[in-house]
Amino acid sequence: MKNIRSFNENLDIENKKVIVRSDFNVPIKNKIIQDKTRINLSIPFIQNLLDRKAKVLLISHLGRPKNIKDTSLSLKPVFNYLQEKIKNKIHFYSDKITQETKEKISFLGNSEIIFFENIRFNEGEITDDENFAKNLSSFGDIYINDAFSCSHRKQTSIHKITKYIKNSYAGPLFMKEIHSISMVLNNKKNPTTCIIGGSKITTKLGVITSLIKKVDNLIIVGAMANNFVKFMGNNVGKSLIEKGTEKVIKEIYNLAKQNNCQIITPIDLAVSETSDGNANYKDLKNVLDNEMILDIGPKTIEKIIKIIDSSKTVLWNGPAGYFENQNFSRGTVSIAKKISDNTNKAILVSIVGGGDTISAIKNNAMDLNFTHLSTAGGAFLEYIEGKNLPGIEVLK
Repeated sequence: MKNIRSFNENLDIENKKVIVRSDFNVPIKNKIIQDKTRINLSIPFIQNLLDRKAKVLLISHLGRPKNIKDTSLSLKPVFNYLQEKIKNKIHFYSDKITQETKEKISFLGNSEIIFFENIRFNEGEITDDENFAKNLSSFGDIYINDAFSCSHRKQTSIHKITKYIKNSYAGPLFMKEIHSISMVLNNKKNPTTCIIGGSKITTKLGVITSLIKKVDNLIIVGAMANNFVKFMGNNVGKSLIEKGTEKVIKEIYNLAKQNNCQIITPIDLAVSETSDGNANYKDLKNVLDNEMILDIGPKTIEKIIKIIDSSKTVLWNGPAGYFENQNFSRGTVSIAKKISDNTNKAILVSIVGGGDTISAIKNNAMDLNFTHLSTAGGAFLEYIEGKNLPGIEVLK
């Protein structure tokens, strides 16, 4: 962490064009932002730059658009929200970025913002394209990555752009994420418990195997847990599962045994015939062919709460169920409340991460407290795993 070039408050930025890579990858439904957490966290730093008379060029992505016509992934709702929160002039650049863009935005004055449309509408972003990086970098004098949550991706606005802007730095949110996660990992008190959700085991195999060597308890929830339920010989009906995971799960159990790590999976479930239905609680053996698993059951919740009570450090990434339907948010809400309660009592150090986890908490309007609430998802997990994140490496 000491090797990372972080933005210095004493740096002279007046009249300088400052490219800020933020993360406004927020849930938007019918052009309405469902969770503004990431945006609100970013605003103070952006305002700080404006107050110091910088020209701010704001970049973010949203989702995985296939082309520029995918209007459902436009950042215009975020632009509208920023206009409400920031009183300085904000201009929205809706065109694709081309060789003519630099000239088109040359009007930008001090203490003003150009907010670019979804950077992934440009073909060169995802591919970490050299020419796109040269073009993008030509817009700015200074580059600041304040999107730790995107820094596990080798993409132009995170990675290749730094090759052409000598003055490249990590922003305050970026550094806060690294500092908080490192502090907990390096000074954690045992017993340590990790609660991990998500849909696919294979995409998180690296972090799971890494965590098994570092924690005392690994609790598997969410759709990922369905594979473990099936592995134990139970019917999972029409639940979301990942095919061909038997060998991987067997390896996980063997590794856990070698490292004295307890693997905890659901012992009862909330099921329904449809995702918009009501919760029907069942033991593992009683799931019908026409049912799908959408949350953990009360016995599993009770078991997890007891483990949290016996833990000194908890890492949590991924909701326990299909929280979009409140009938299946009971597991997530119960875990969140218990972690928060124990954190407030100063008997637990907690890191809660991932966009879905934060959305689940916000959806249920809970006022909770954690040692660190990370807006990062994949980057959070890969950093814990010990991987060299491309977005960090280029700032060293």
